[in-house]
This record gives sequence, structure tokens and C-alpha cells, in this order.
Amino acid sequence: MNVIAIFDVGKTNKKLFLFDESYNIVFEKSARFTETVDEDGFPCENLESLRLSVFESLNEVSKLKKFDIKAVNFSAYGASLVYLDKDGKPLAPLYNYLKPYPEDLSSSLYKKYGGEEQFSIETASPVLGSLNSGLQLYRLKQEQPAIFKRLKYALHLPQYLSFLLTGQPCSDITSIGCHTALWDFEKDQYHDWVNEEDLTSKLAPVQPSDTIFKSNTPEADYKIGIGLHDSSAALIPYLVNFKEPFILISTGTWNISLNPFNQSNLTADELKQDCLCYLQYKGKPVKASRLFSGFEHEQQVKRIAEHFNVDVIRFRNVVFEQAIVNQLKANITQDQGFGERELSDFKSDTEAYHQLILDLVRMQAASTQLVLHGTSVKRIFVDGGFSRNSVFMHLLAAAFPQVEVYAASMAQATAVGAALAIHEEWNSRAVPSDIIELKYYSMSKAIS
Repeated sequence: MNVIAIFDVGKTNKKLFLFDESYNIVFEKSARFTETVDEDGFPCENLESLRLSVFESLNEVSKLKKFDIKAVNFSAYGASLVYLDKDGKPLAPLYNYLKPYPEDLSSSLYKKYGGEEQFSIETASPVLGSLNSGLQLYRLKQEQPAIFKRLKYALHLPQYLSFLLTGQPCSDITSIGCHTALWDFEKDQYHDWVNEEDLTSKLAPVQPSDTIFKSNTPEADYKIGIGLHDSSAALIPYLVNFKEPFILISTGTWNISLNPFNQSNLTADELKQDCLCYLQYKGKPVKASRLFSGFEHEQQVKRIAEHFNVDVIRFRNVVFEQAIVNQLKANITQDQGFGERELSDFKSDTEAYHQLILDLVRMQAASTQLVLHGTSVKRIFVDGGFSRNSVFMHLLAAAFPQVEVYAASMAQATAVGAALAIHEEWNSRAVPSDIIELKYYSMSKAIS
């Protein structure tokens, strides 16, 4: 069976998938590593465990007689750089993007290059400290000049994983174009500050996302991709399958509205409302807005469950009830957050839960509208946890009566996206049209 191997490296779980030519998962393996610490004692990825796992896992599946591995590719979390010396060996830990960033260092950088607002608009990157991976490289230069001097290349994590198998250092546009503060979105090149601070010389050549290299191991004759940033990889199945303009709302801890058909420049007002831009695998900008909805949902469900003395599991499959929504809209003020509401105002846990989702959807509609505005989008796809929430999906459909709203589900969208990015290099078949399952929602009904 011809297959592609995809390493999908998340912050917590590291997975290896084998997909057949119809994009069915035919093998799956996952691992979790104990974190190590950097020189300041801050938790970080165990780079050596990750490196060994790639080789051991690939060696394991290569020995399975029923599979013929034609290609390998990678998707991994962003905002993480691996610093390599001239021999390709790591010079420093894989610093955690949650590590606090020195305020004096970022302040002086922003001041030198036009101030926070101008800098953020030009790089389409909100001020996020270590989550701006370009600032991580700047910090290395300022705080550890001896290591910076020995540094040959700083590779984003997906490209480092590819480098392990190919020995070919490169940069990828999806990793560069994700709140790194490295890219000037208007000029479509590295920002001036990157050149002036001599960081460009430490960044490997940019290659197209469908670039293929050969393995540096003679006995391995499969093709190897250069890897992708995971958020951009998850968008690929939708870009491949749907040509009409759409927005994808990727839901989880964060709800991120991604509009690949909005290439307008980021404004200061949009930036203040937590908008940013990504670069998708073909190099085009994707305007995005973010909400901390999944986290808020989790906290408020606990509060409701405690007040009404019920198990939180009860809220996993709440059925949408229009009558409750009508009553709430008539009797409850709709312009405040659920966290500010008195739970004693609600007759039941079901009523309280409907109000929670009403409040979340009101904020979601405003957030999504930021990237929808001025575009010809006629479809919204929702994937992740909220796509399985009947109350959320019905209310979202009601919030966008002029747009078709769908719950979208597919197995491992990020890994599938990494496989699709190099489809023509390993797969002789056409891309299947049924890898995404859709359910259409209107205010009153849902249709598979």
C-alpha cells in the first residue's frame, strides 16, 4: 500500500500518521515527552527526545511490509526556533514561547523601528513577547552574543524536523508569516528591522511549501517535504476542496476565524481587537481574528454545574431549544458577558447554558465580522470542539443569516493538510472530494 508519513508535532502530543492514497489513516502512533528546562530553569521541549523519536518512529514503520512509504512531511507548532551551528547541531534549548520576554528589550526594539503600533501593523503581528519568534532570535543576539556568533541557521520547528532527514536548511513561508514579527506584509519580504539587525544572515533560504528534498540516508528513497506551521496546514484541506470564498472558524481553547480571501492590510483598530495575519501555503495573506472562547466556555460550564449541582458532563450534548432562546432574549439583557451574570436569574442549568452560548456567539459574530467585512464570503465552516455543539451552531447560523454556516469534521486536518501540500509528489490519484464531512445549519434545522 502506497502511503505518506506525517509527523504532527503539537505542544503536548507528538503523532505519526500514515495516510493511504485516499487520505484514510492506516497507521497512527503518538508519544508525549517529559519537558526539560533551559538555562533559566524555564520548561521547554526536550529536543533530543524529539529528534530520536523521529528516527525511531520512521525506522519502525519502514519495516512494516504492508506499507510502501512514498513521502514524509511535517506539521508543527509555531513560534519556536532551533539554533544550529555549522555542523547542524543545536546550540541552545528549544525555548518555550510562553517564556516571559524582557520588557526593556522589546520596548527598545519597537522604539527604534517606529513604535509598537506601526511595527505591529507592518508585520501583522500583535505584541506577544516570546510568541513573536523573531524577537526570540533578537533576544539571543542581545543576551548570548557568543552563541549568536556561532549560529549558522535558526530554523522554525517544522523545518528543523525536515532538516533532520534531509540535511537541507530552509525557511517556509507559513512559519515566517505567523505572528513572528519577521515579515513585512505590504512589501512581501523580510521587514527592514530583520536586515538591519543582521538576522537575515541567520535565516535559511525561503523555499515554496511544496518543495521536496531527498533523504540524506541512501537506503531511504522517499521524498521529504519541508514542513508547515500547523495552523496553516489545517487550512489546506479547505483551500483544496472549496474554491468559493469562505471563512474557517477553527475552534478549541482559542476560536480563530481565518479568511484566506481577505488580503486587506491590517489596521490599528483591527490589531487592538486581536486580529493578525498568517501566510497560507501558497504565500497569500490570511486575515485572522481570535477569541479565548474555549477557555471561557470551560470555566463558565464549571460555574453553572456547581450552582445547579450537576455534573459538567451533562453539558457535552445539550440540545438546542428555540423556545428557551426566545424567552432569554425577551427577559435577559443581552449586552454583557456571562461571567458578569447572576446564576440565580436562571430557572435551570439548561437555560443558563443557552445564555452562555448566546453570549459567546454574540462575541464570536463580532470577531468573525472583523475578517468577513468587505469580502464576498458566502460560507462559514466551523471545525473543532464547537462544531459539535448544537446550541452554538444553531445560534451562529442565526447570527449570519446571509451566509451558509456548516459544521465541518475531518480526521486530523493538520496532518491531512501537510500531506496535501505535496500531494502531486507521492499520490497518483486525484484529491478525494469527501475528506471533509459537512453539516449545514440554519436557525431551525441542521442537514447532513
